[in-house]
Amino acid sequence: MMDRSRPVKAEKPDVRVGGTDRSCILLLWDVDHTLIENGGVSKEIYAAAFALLAGRPAVHPAQTDGRTDTEIMRTMLARHGLEDFPIELVRLGEVLTQAAAGKRDALRRRGYVLPGVVAVLTTLEKHHPEVVQSVLTGNVQPVALVKLEAFGLDGYIDFVVGGFGSDGTVRADLVGVAQRKAAAKYGVPFDRSTTVLLGDTPRDVRAGRQGGAYVVGVATGANSAQELIAEGADEVLPDLRDTAAVVSAILGVRRDPGIVSQG
Repeated sequence: MMDRSRPVKAEKPDVRVGGTDRSCILLLWDVDHTLIENGGVSKEIYAAAFALLAGRPAVHPAQTDGRTDTEIMRTMLARHGLEDFPIELVRLGEVLTQAAAGKRDALRRRGYVLPGVVAVLTTLEKHHPEVVQSVLTGNVQPVALVKLEAFGLDGYIDFVVGGFGSDGTVRADLVGVAQRKAAAKYGVPFDRSTTVLLGDTPRDVRAGRQGGAYVVGVATGANSAQELIAEGADEVLPDLRDTAAVVSAILGVRRDPGIVSQG
């Protein structure tokens, strides 16, 4: 298995670009409720980060639902009457990272990997080396790493080329961020014809459609398959248990007649 969890590592093999060969696909996984369930620990991370920032305990819980960490913390501060509290992104990243590190053991005890995830990750790793697996998440990068490390999933993910809450405050913009990082690393241009976003919320679907990705919705969170379809997902799955169906949905970006390559 290729270690994609650290900035310095070997390049991905068998990625060829020349003429019409655009075989490489950038797959951007959502994290919470798509790859893992956090058992309520995620909101505890925000509460701990709030206490570190504001110097007092949180009374109102974080409202997450696919928002970026900056959005979540701003809303949380406002609900506590701190609308004008200055949020410096570096400091926000520091307190979130500290809070997540302190909840690592709780995450292992109470959270779990969603059914089918390991089989899909492994199948893509072994049989589809042209798929670069990364994440698109509202979490800042160190928090996303803590969450996936807790369950041994970090080795499947290229954290260098993902889109994180530390890259911007608007989720849709993170698609382009990830595409540019991946293009710089692998020497392959990525656009909607070669980028897949896989997530469980309408915010994920909107981010993919607005940001320039083929969207696979999965109804493993609070939203139904019908809601994800209504939001405009290109394909929707009930869960990730059927490995062949998930892989087929991901590779569906190649079959979509509505996609025209920009390369």
